[in-house]
Amino acid sequence: MTAELGVVLALLAAAIAMFAAGKPRMDAVALITLTVLPFTGVISMPEALAGFSDPNIVLIAALFVIGEGLVRTGVAQRLGDWLIRKAGRSETRLLVLLMTVVAALGAVMSSTGVVAIFIPVALRVAQITGTPPSRLMMPLSMAALVSGMLTLVATAPNLVVHSELVRSGAGGFHFFSFTPFGLPVLVLGIVYMLFARRWLAPKRQASTSAAQRPSLRGWVQTYGLADRECRLRVSAASALAGKRLEELDLHHRAGVRILAIERKSRFAEDIIVPVAKTTLRAGDILLVDLCAPKTDIEALKQRFALQPLPLSGDYFANRSQDIGMAEVMVAADSTLAGKTIVDNQFRTRHELTVIGLRRGSSALHNELAEARLKVGDTLLLTGTWKAIDRLALQGKELLILNLPAERDEVLAVPGKTLPALACLLLMIVLMVSGVVPNVQAALIACLAMGLLGCVDLDSAYRSIHWKTLVLIVGMLPFSLALQRTGGVELAAAALMSLIGGAGTHAILASLFLVTAMLGLFISNTATAVLMAPVALAIASELQASPYPFAMTVALAASAAFMTPISSPVNTLVVGPGNYSFGDFMKVGVPFTVIVMIVSVVLVPMLLPL
Repeated sequence: MTAELGVVLALLAAAIAMFAAGKPRMDAVALITLTVLPFTGVISMPEALAGFSDPNIVLIAALFVIGEGLVRTGVAQRLGDWLIRKAGRSETRLLVLLMTVVAALGAVMSSTGVVAIFIPVALRVAQITGTPPSRLMMPLSMAALVSGMLTLVATAPNLVVHSELVRSGAGGFHFFSFTPFGLPVLVLGIVYMLFARRWLAPKRQASTSAAQRPSLRGWVQTYGLADRECRLRVSAASALAGKRLEELDLHHRAGVRILAIERKSRFAEDIIVPVAKTTLRAGDILLVDLCAPKTDIEALKQRFALQPLPLSGDYFANRSQDIGMAEVMVAADSTLAGKTIVDNQFRTRHELTVIGLRRGSSALHNELAEARLKVGDTLLLTGTWKAIDRLALQGKELLILNLPAERDEVLAVPGKTLPALACLLLMIVLMVSGVVPNVQAALIACLAMGLLGCVDLDSAYRSIHWKTLVLIVGMLPFSLALQRTGGVELAAAALMSLIGGAGTHAILASLFLVTAMLGLFISNTATAVLMAPVALAIASELQASPYPFAMTVALAASAAFMTPISSPVNTLVVGPGNYSFGDFMKVGVPFTVIVMIVSVVLVPMLLPL
């Protein structure tokens, strides 16, 4: 061992110790190693910084932007809703579905990209179902890593090993050569995580501020709205059809207010917030609030030829993309004090409707029209989110007290779901076909999303997890330093001397173990580059088929489950899952052993020596 190699190994050991201790945080450790390594003389400072121009780093950043576009347009939300619908409240079904979908998608595109796309999906599912994010993030990363064992194009190490086989004169692997090995590993991974998830309970309680925020369902109950709201369809024979709301004056004449209008357009159903000039049409569905006491709803239906429709208690929650709510308080110097809501022409001035009033701890259900407002009264308003945002900016007469938790899920760019999916499909096709490099395919998709309005520059920059990129870039120089100082070659030579006379299964197990251990320190792609020639050399010395040895290296390179830095896939979920270095060790090490056993048993069976 040379002095230079000893210094590099000492720095690597120090970095791993800091990662394990959790102090300082991981991206800070990466910056420290990035700064200190050039002092060894093994690599230069430009070489240490070369990771910032690495195509994989740019690819990861671009995939964050793609994921943001899927969130802003509602693709992630719809996928999360589908997972929830299929899984119900069963965390077991949720975990099985999540891992299956992630692995299937990762089989045809970058596993790193799949994780970047699914992180917001999993976080939303966790929030809705009350599942700790830590119990979903690691299964997510594990499924993405296992996806690399399903097809030839699923991960770069597979292609590296395939290329080495071709260069050696062998025929190389086919597209589905990996599938017989990956599918059993995926099944075992799902079963394993159903038990191992109990080790991933949060070490500290996350902030409960989001949980303490009110919800639309809660407000419906608190203000007694469920007994006051009804849905009515305007029939063709109704006297309301063709009339403006200001001339109908339903509030005074019938004791009702129209809160929203559902109107079918050519391709969808629009939610219209009514104003005085709104003209009703036959077929419109009205959300009606019985604001006056003892309103006879049956008489109203007959009088105006209105057809009753079912209304669930979740109506407002189901329409939260279009209809918002807010709790506001009448300020001390507000001109609203001493007047009724009608006197203040509240709906005309603010395009919002008062549907609830609380004075102290009691809610006034049927006295809204006659009640004179007092300083400190709490009003529940409904209308568009834009109108609520405008009211928040004024902040003079009414103070915003609460916004519902559903506000966080309102889409930034509704109506762009199909364009976002088209951009994602374009990226996948380009990656699978190999027409352009993966990073270029991702950049093309990013530009297309920007052109179609799915993302803007500000949201794109905010979406990139810079801490993750710094962590990856900071660890890349170790790969070059270990190669340059002969550390990898030294390990390979030692392996050859140790396993030369062992049996087939022992040789494959040793090859798997060394590849997996090497992957703890350098990227799995670099591991495949270094270990594939070693595997073929061992096969040649044993006068055996090269395919079992090459496959073992490929499978081991994808088995990067043991540390958060062994793969970008793991690094991506560290923050959202609130994981420590030890979390990956206690979950990843046993499963790596399981994968090794499966590989050592199946590879000689399916790829005879």
